[in-house]
Amino acid sequence: MRKLLLLSIFCPAIAVSQQRFHVTLFGGLSNYGGDLQDRQFTLQQSNFAFGAGIKYDLSPHLALRLAYNHGSVEGDDKKSSDPVLRARNLSYLSKINEGNLLLEYTILNMEDRKVSPFIYSGITIFHFNPYAYDTLGNKVFLKPLSTEGQGLAEYPDRKPYKLTQFAIPFGVGLKFRISDNTILAYEVTVRKTFTDYLDDVSKTYVDEFALAQARGAKAVDMAFRGDELKDNATTYPGDGAVRGGSKYKDWYYFTGFTLYIGLGSGSGSGKAFGGRYRGGRRNQLGCPKVL
Repeated sequence: MRKLLLLSIFCPAIAVSQQRFHVTLFGGLSNYGGDLQDRQFTLQQSNFAFGAGIKYDLSPHLALRLAYNHGSVEGDDKKSSDPVLRARNLSYLSKINEGNLLLEYTILNMEDRKVSPFIYSGITIFHFNPYAYDTLGNKVFLKPLSTEGQGLAEYPDRKPYKLTQFAIPFGVGLKFRISDNTILAYEVTVRKTFTDYLDDVSKTYVDEFALAQARGAKAVDMAFRGDELKDNATTYPGDGAVRGGSKYKDWYYFTGFTLYIGLGSGSGSGKAFGGRYRGGRRNQLGCPKVL
């Protein structure tokens, strides 16, 4: 009798707790917007991205998501439609590793509906490290070269940028219920960063000789690459010549599919809050389901 009483007290609480948790798996593409990308949103120069995390339902509509995502971003002036930018001939690549905490709002109750739009926002901390390949094919990380004079005594207003920073994510998507415990969502999510150096390009060129003296000849080579082009007689620009546009910060984004897998045998967030129950079978804990 005592065991039956304990089961009647704790089984519903444990079952509800399980049904509120979901594993999330993401697969899609990553890209960025900045000085080396012509279009705001495009699949051009995009790369495969993936991620995983957990979701906890606060209510049938509101949930917390904690996740890790990995992707790659890149930009190349050779692919620009602007001849001035093609003559600049800069390029970069960077891995993006991020962790995020999101508050997600699902418009419709997925216990009663098969499809619902959703939105989310929160906070992201991400790490990047831009690099490029020199004329010999060697991988060269750009931050230590101070290509725009960051950290040089001659340019005290240009501080070295940090490789780990915060961003604000904004996401929208559409969810589809494909089974009692599984939801598939298509989403597009943008990360608003607070740096203009995701691509190592922001302001103006600095004095060639000051840069060479402080960081070496390789810094000069990677700061201006127009002279690498065939039949291009352009020389290193003068101090203060425009290199990038500092008016807007860089940003990056993901687009793809997220799979939500509920933990426990419940049919999702709705049941955890008194939603409809399908069937009267026992759950994975051996507790009787509510009819």
